Amino acid sequence: MDACPAPPPTHERSQGAAHVTLLPGQAGGKLERLHQRGSAKAFLHPGAEGPEIVLLNTSGGLTGGDRLSYRIDLADGCRATGTTQTAERAYRSAHGPARVTVHHRLGAGAHLDWLPQETILFDQSHLARETVIDLAPDASCLMLESIVLGRAAMGETVRRVTLRDTRRITRDGAPVLVEPLHLATDALTAGAGVLNGARAVATLALVAQGAEDAVARVREGLGEPGVAGAASGFDGKLVIRLMAGDGWPLRRQIARLVQVLRPGPLPRVWQA
Repeated sequence: MDACPAPPPTHERSQGAAHVTLLPGQAGGKLERLHQRGSAKAFLHPGAEGPEIVLLNTSGGLTGGDRLSYRIDLADGCRATGTTQTAERAYRSAHGPARVTVHHRLGAGAHLDWLPQETILFDQSHLARETVIDLAPDASCLMLESIVLGRAAMGETVRRVTLRDTRRITRDGAPVLVEPLHLATDALTAGAGVLNGARAVATLALVAQGAEDAVARVREGLGEPGVAGAASGFDGKLVIRLMAGDGWPLRRQIARLVQVLRPGPLPRVWQA
């Protein structure tokens, strides 16, 4: 009798969740809860404009079947910066998407600068991510998301990719800003209406009372060589969109704009 064929190998998948809650206190807020599980970790550093919450995926990157969740809750009046220790990397996926959930809640008068470092998509990666920031009626936030298609300095070329990246900011339950991004292989070679050859893109959005008043200052801050950008603002929103041929000039442009839109230095981990 022939031996039964061996079952296919089962690959271990990465799972992680980190949740930080701040209560009112000196210097923007004090830690009330820190929960971390699996590959997700969180660290807090003091900052000039409130605590700096640094989130980290210790698995080193994401591939099909991985699950990652980040959450920051700010009680009334708290102010903080949320960022990531390093760039997130989405690697080749043979078994469906890696899934990332980011969900932040801000109480009355709270403010969050959500400034993660870039997400690098490698060839044949598949990433599904949802970012939601829920604002109380008079809360505010600055939100960044930047995507880089491979590392140009390493000679990497992305020929196939799938990204579904949905970002939503709500105020008192009502949508304020909704940005669904679906990036598939066809977009890599599409014309001016899509990527137009760009390897790096970013959206930076400020939602706050009077945010539109900063449009002129932001436009003065555009102009990094190799980066195309535009800004618009209305009804308590300012949205900036950027495209570049590589991640490094995009990062320089983002850093300049962040310093226009918020007081104090850049996040500490950005400067490492």
